[in-house]
Amino acid sequence: MPTYGAHAFVWIGDWTTESGNHAIAEAGRVGFDFIEIPLLKPDTFDAKSHRAALKAAGIGSTCSLVLPRDAHMPHQPEKAKRFLRAVFDQMEQIDCNYLGGCIGYSLGTLTGAPPTEQELQVIIDNLGELTEEAKRRGIMLALEACNRYETYLYNTLDSVKQTIRAIGTDNLKIHADTYHMNIEEEGFYTPLVQAADVLDYIHMSESHRGLVGTGTVIWDQVWRGLADGGFTGKLVLESFAAINPDLAAATCLWRPPNQGPEVLASEGLAFLKAGATQYRLN
Repeated sequence: MPTYGAHAFVWIGDWTTESGNHAIAEAGRVGFDFIEIPLLKPDTFDAKSHRAALKAAGIGSTCSLVLPRDAHMPHQPEKAKRFLRAVFDQMEQIDCNYLGGCIGYSLGTLTGAPPTEQELQVIIDNLGELTEEAKRRGIMLALEACNRYETYLYNTLDSVKQTIRAIGTDNLKIHADTYHMNIEEEGFYTPLVQAADVLDYIHMSESHRGLVGTGTVIWDQVWRGLADGGFTGKLVLESFAAINPDLAAATCLWRPPNQGPEVLASEGLAFLKAGATQYRLN
C-alpha cells in the first residue's frame, strides 16, 4: 500500500526553523503521512526543533536535496561526499531514513555536452561508496531523473536504472518525477512499468508545477503504470507555492503557481488518494 507525502515547497519557499516547522504542521493538518524536507543546508538545519515538530504533527519524513554547485559529483566527488555525509548526520537526528533527489549531481550544472563515461563512472564509484555507508546507517537512497534543461546526466528513468544496476546495491532506488517525465519520456506507462523493480518513490507533479490534474500530464498512464508495476512506495505531491531565488534559478520557475498552498495541498492529496483507489494501488 502506498503512503502519501508532500514536498515542503507546497507551503513554503525556503526551509528555516520557523518555516520548516510551519510546513510540518500543515502537512500533518491536511492528512499526509509524511513531509519531504529539502535538506539543502545541513550546516544550519535545526534537527532538534524539527524532530519535535514532526512528533507533534504525528507524521514521518523523507529528505531530498540537490548537490551544491561546487559539489557536482562528477567534478568534485570528495566535496559531494562530505556534503552528503553531513546530510546523513542530520537525518539521523530526526529519525529519517529516506533521502532522494539529485544526490549525484548539482541541478542547473550543464557542460554543453552529454555525460561522458568517465563522469558516470565517477558517480557510480562514489555513490556506490555512499550507499554502503547509508546502508550501515539504515538509510535508503533514491536518485532522481530530471529534464535536459536542468541536468545533462540523468534524464530518463532508464538512465538512472543503469547506474543502479552498475552499483548493485539494494538501498538505491529510482526517484521518478512526472514533471520531468512529461518532458523526457516517450509516454508514462512503459517507463514506469520497466522501472518497477527499482522504483518506490515518485513526485506526482503537474506539467506547470501547480495543481495536479490541471495540466498536460497524462495521469491515466501514470496510474496504470504504477498499478501494473505493483507500486507500493511513496506517492509525493510536489507543487511549488512559493519560490525562492535559488529554486527559481535552478528550475526556471519565473511565475507563481495556479493555486495557493491550501488548495495545492488539500485538493492535491484528494487527487492522489482518488487515483490510488481508482487504480487499486491501495
